[in-house]
Amino acid sequence: MSHFDTITTESQQRGNPELWTDFTAACSEQDYYHSWLALQCGLIPGAEQGLLIVAAADKQFQPVAGWPQKGNDPQRLSDVVERVLAENCGLLVEIEDTQNYAIAYPLLIDEELCGVIALEVSASGEAELQQAMEHLQWGIAWLELLVRRKQADQDQATLYRLKTAVDMLAVVLGQESFAAAAMAFTTELSAASDCERVSLGFLRGRNLKLQAVSHSAEVGKKMNLTRSIERVMEEAIQQRREISYPSVDDDVLICREHEALSRQQSMASIVSFPLYGQGRYYGALTYERAADKPFSEQDIEFFRAVAALLGPALESKYLNDQPLPVKVKTAIQQQLQRIFGPRYFGRKLFLLLLIGLITCFSVLDWDYRLSADMTLEGAIRRAVVVPFNGFIDQAPARAGDLVAQGALLCSLDDRDLHLEMLAKKSQQRQLSRQYQEEVAKHDRAQAKIIKARLNQSQAELDLIVAKLERSRLTAPFAGLLVSGDLSQRLGSAVEQGEVLFEVTPLDAYRVILKVDERRIADVQKGQQGSLVLSSLPYQQYQFTVSKITPLTKAEDGRNYFRVEAQLQTVDDSLRPGMEGVGKISIDRRKLISIWTRDLLEWVRLTLWNWLP
Repeated sequence: MSHFDTITTESQQRGNPELWTDFTAACSEQDYYHSWLALQCGLIPGAEQGLLIVAAADKQFQPVAGWPQKGNDPQRLSDVVERVLAENCGLLVEIEDTQNYAIAYPLLIDEELCGVIALEVSASGEAELQQAMEHLQWGIAWLELLVRRKQADQDQATLYRLKTAVDMLAVVLGQESFAAAAMAFTTELSAASDCERVSLGFLRGRNLKLQAVSHSAEVGKKMNLTRSIERVMEEAIQQRREISYPSVDDDVLICREHEALSRQQSMASIVSFPLYGQGRYYGALTYERAADKPFSEQDIEFFRAVAALLGPALESKYLNDQPLPVKVKTAIQQQLQRIFGPRYFGRKLFLLLLIGLITCFSVLDWDYRLSADMTLEGAIRRAVVVPFNGFIDQAPARAGDLVAQGALLCSLDDRDLHLEMLAKKSQQRQLSRQYQEEVAKHDRAQAKIIKARLNQSQAELDLIVAKLERSRLTAPFAGLLVSGDLSQRLGSAVEQGEVLFEVTPLDAYRVILKVDERRIADVQKGQQGSLVLSSLPYQQYQFTVSKITPLTKAEDGRNYFRVEAQLQTVDDSLRPGMEGVGKISIDRRKLISIWTRDLLEWVRLTLWNWLP
């Protein structure tokens, strides 16, 4: 037999059997405290009075049992109880003006103070006090067992409530529409909570609308009952509290609508929970039971957990199933509430800045400049062509070279021309001798024929000489070769009129602007502007619009007009073919009209296209 069993047996022999019977037969927590304290005082010799202090749900300590029931004076134990609460350790002190002692011992569970047991005993020696302390220490284990069993029951109930709520959440999330989810939720919740009816309602603006009732597919059939349930939900939302009828706690609440519905349903028990989230109340849950099944604190805790867990999921489905105009209206109302309501200082500041900018842009005038892509071209572009059919002999120049006036660009093979020239000169000498002989013979007819042939030969010779002179192609003026590269065609044949090179001067340019057809009406001849080239981004050049061509060119799905302009200043850094962005100064306009012009024109064109 263990030491604990020995102590218990001896205690039973010394104690009153009725006390043990009352202790084992205790059916409530309060009876357990009273019977345990009476048993402890009966087991400890010399015990005159006892006091049991236990922590309540709000962590406040309060007396739950005293012994004896009458004639005790707990004030004499208050000092030692306060010391134990402060020091969390057992104490043995002598009571002033008496020969008795006060014994107090804390009830510590997992290093947390849960209560204090204090006894006043009369003892003749230290041994009796030591024995009293041992009895108290062994007896307090029964209180620890009660607390741990109570915690285990609470944990098990919490786990069951959580599991049930999670199962219902899975059912809700598994439904595609809000109506199906609400119906499944209320039905499942009614079965899990043993309720006759569970109702779910959501706010539409300022009015609450009943959305689902358990075990009922059609909500609006019973109009009187539907309206009564809606008034019950509105009553809970208006007071922003959960309301039960009959009341479970001692809170004073207005429950007129709950009482009316209870009488309508044969005095049924009713409890309503407002649904709260994101700083607002958006709906309510109402539970109904028969009169003989009132709601308990455990039921209230379960309903509270269900509302906290499943309320947001149901609200999300409810909002997603609303029509698009309602969603837009709700979003606008939400934004207006955030702007004109409390908090959200960032949005308010942003709105004020936006209003200030719009006001400023509506008042200030600014230069309106039309932007367009531009290309730089030479003012003159001279082509160098082949003067006659031949073959390329030399080509020292190519595109991109700077050339001086008269510089050799390329030469044609002239060997055949030199041979033809020698042949013509020989023929001319022969004809000259024949002419002289005929003149000597005074044959005037034959002399005239030879004279004509001699003139023909001279003309052919002059043509050959001219071809020899033109076989060397030179630059007509100083400038830049913008096209032509014959370095890979040496010895190849060329035909008369074929363009071999293009030369443009470096002291005269024209600007080609691609203006969108939507803005061509703003452009006028003589307007000023400036441009920035991609290769020279830090330098601006001024220009003047000189010509607006009436032809368009399609690019990237838009039509562009070709507008020509003349540069006002030219420097050596410019080259034909450079690209950039040019801006034509039109006039001065309001800033807001400049920035919103494209949008307004698009809206007008779209409306014109849509309207019949």
